[in-house]
Formats: sequence, structure tokens, C-alpha cells
Amino acid sequence: MNAATPAELHIVEKEMTMPDGDIRPPVRSVLYHHRTQGKAVEGVHIRGITDALRAEGVDVDIISLPGADPYSSPKAMSPTRQVKPWMGAVTRLPEPLFEMVELAYNLVAGWRLRAWLRRNPGVDFIYERYSLFMFESIRIACKRGIPIILEVNDSATVERVRPLFFQKLAMAIERWVLRNASGLVFVSRVFRDRARDAHGSIAPAIVTPNAANIDKFTFTPAQRDEARARLGLEGHVVCGYLGAFVPWHAIDTFVHRIVDRLAEAPHLKLLLVGDGATYPALKDFVDTHALGSQVVLTGRVPHDEVPGLLAAMDMAILPSAGDYTSPVKLFEFMACGIPPVAPDFEPIREVLVEDQTGWMFKAGDLDAAVERVVAHSNDVAGLARVGANARAYVAANRQWQHNISELLDFHTALARKALPS
Repeated sequence: MNAATPAELHIVEKEMTMPDGDIRPPVRSVLYHHRTQGKAVEGVHIRGITDALRAEGVDVDIISLPGADPYSSPKAMSPTRQVKPWMGAVTRLPEPLFEMVELAYNLVAGWRLRAWLRRNPGVDFIYERYSLFMFESIRIACKRGIPIILEVNDSATVERVRPLFFQKLAMAIERWVLRNASGLVFVSRVFRDRARDAHGSIAPAIVTPNAANIDKFTFTPAQRDEARARLGLEGHVVCGYLGAFVPWHAIDTFVHRIVDRLAEAPHLKLLLVGDGATYPALKDFVDTHALGSQVVLTGRVPHDEVPGLLAAMDMAILPSAGDYTSPVKLFEFMACGIPPVAPDFEPIREVLVEDQTGWMFKAGDLDAAVERVVAHSNDVAGLARVGANARAYVAANRQWQHNISELLDFHTALARKALPS
């Protein structure tokens, strides 16, 4: 399987469609391969893709990191807790040893993939969530002539909490992988463009942001009233947060910045859902400063309970995000009819329309985020209008089934080598 030619690099964005009158050949069998722990947002994404494929009548098998099945991993797990004890031991290794373990996993992955392919010779394609240092799946697929499409959510080019020790090796493997895969799915244009800038010629690629299913984020007025009564939010405008409490999401910093303004806005309450490394210190801060009447902390909850908590919100805050990522929680807020206030990173600008489906502030300027939240809390009609628009956008464009339609069209185009220049 050869690397893409320069002309092929101008492959479709999400707007790619099949030729008029053309019928997509049926896809009957897909293998989803990943090396993540399948928890938290990783699990949400894997289940979203897999369930949508199965809804299309596709038989999907999943090969996960041993012990990390996204359908069996605890859905209420803290983002900083490991699925299995041995995973915690591995993550605590010094960085050079940790990366050597990641490299060695190619032996395990190769053995498991070959065993699965012997039992399932008729697979239409392999869909893999890309992981650093993972190359054996590409090698096997190329050798056997099986299409393999990589979903790229990570890269050796990304600034990391734990800087890479074998940076040059990681880049070399990534370059080979991105050139020899059949196709690539990026979550944002900026991420795709960075990969091209770093690696030059790469395989054909599409850009498909994340998604959320409307049916999982629908509630009745009675459910909203019940949630607000249970949480003591009646008669208030509620700004919510859903996600991990980790330094790079900056929800703790946002709370510190908005505290003084809460006294000036007694009608406003914060509902913060999640857990993580910064949660204990933030809870202590809220308790110490007697902020509990306006700052409600739920701790971690199962993902299935999230829609009930979202029902209590009038708007949502995303204090920060990766500058190349497509936050799943952004789409979950929108699917629920909750207008988001989010940083103006390029991937967010690709899906939000200012004052129509949400509001943006200059990334990194949390004082501006506070001003936005306080100002919009005084416009209940505006919150309802923008929330309705956001939900309509997700319903029409960004449910998981839309992602799968784009993926299957992409697979067909790759198979026919009918890639537009």
C-alpha cells in the first residue's frame, strides 16, 4: 500500500458526498482496534462510532487493550483512575520505560490482530484509533491488502503533560503510519494541517468533528423541573460544566475568577459535573469560602446520568480545550439545547456560529469568559434562542450517524480510488 500522492492530499472535508445517483456498496464487517483504556470521553467516542456502525447493519468487533473494553469499563470512573491496577503501574513508569512498553505492545497487538483475521477473513476494513508508537496494525493490513482507516486524535507533534523521551522515533513511526494507512480521519482541519506540515505527504484524509446523539440528550420539562428542584437550582439561571477536573481544562481557575462576580449576580448558579485531579482542591475552596449556595459540585457520575444533570442547565462553560481537539462535551451541550460559552480555538470556530449556536471568548482569557457568562445570564430569551439553534444544528449535522455516513462514503471513495483533487 503506497503513500498518498500530493494530489490525493486535497481529499474531502466533511462535505464530501457520493456522486449523484451512485449507491454505496454495503459494508458488512469492520474491526475497531484501539489501545486506549476505553474510559471517560474515550469510551463515549468508541461507543458512539461502534453503535452507529451497528445501526447501519455492520458487524463490528472491538479489539481493546486487555481489560479495557469500552462497554464494560466503569462509566463513572474518574479520568485520573486506571481501569486495571497493572495499567496504573505502567503509567507510573519513568517516561523512557513507559514508551518502551508502548513499543512492545506492537507484539501483543500483532498477535491478537492476526488471530482475529484468521477467524474473520471477510472483514471490509479496520478502523483504528491512532496511538503513538503503534505501527503493527498498519503493517499487517498493508501486507494482507486490507483497508485500514486511522482516526487521529493524538500526535507526536502535540505538546504533552509528559514530554516524549523518544521524540524522533515517535515522529518517524508516525510519519510512516500516516503515509501508509489507507485513509485518515481527523477531528479538525487545524489538526490535519499540522500533520501535513510536520510529515509532508500523508494518506488521504477527511475532517469529521465529534458528535452527540439527540435521543440521548432529550428531556421533558418535568424532568428539567425535577433536576433543578433536586439540586436546589429553582428560580436561578444555571451555568454548567461537564468534564474532567484537570489543570488543562481550567474549570478550577474559572471558578476562582468568577467568585467575586457571583455576589453581584445572585440569580446565577454554577453546576459543575465531573471529577479529577483538581476537584479536591476546588471543593475545599468552595467549602472554605461558603460558596455552596451558588456553586454546586456533583463529583463524578455515570455517563448515562449526564442528560439528567444537563437538563438543569441554561448555558454551559468550556473554560479551555485543546487547540486542535473537537470536544465531545461541546456537542453534548448543544444536543441538549444548552448554548455553550467556549474558547475561540479553530476547531470550535469550525462548528460554533457566534450568537447563533453559542458564544466564544479569546482562548486563554478567562476574565472574558466570566464576562460572557455573567452578561448572557441576564438574557434568558437569548439563552433559549441560541440553545434551540444549537440543538437543531446537532440534529441536522453532528449526530454519530452523520460521522458514520461520512466514514462509509470515505471508505467507498478509497476503495474506488475516486478521490477528488
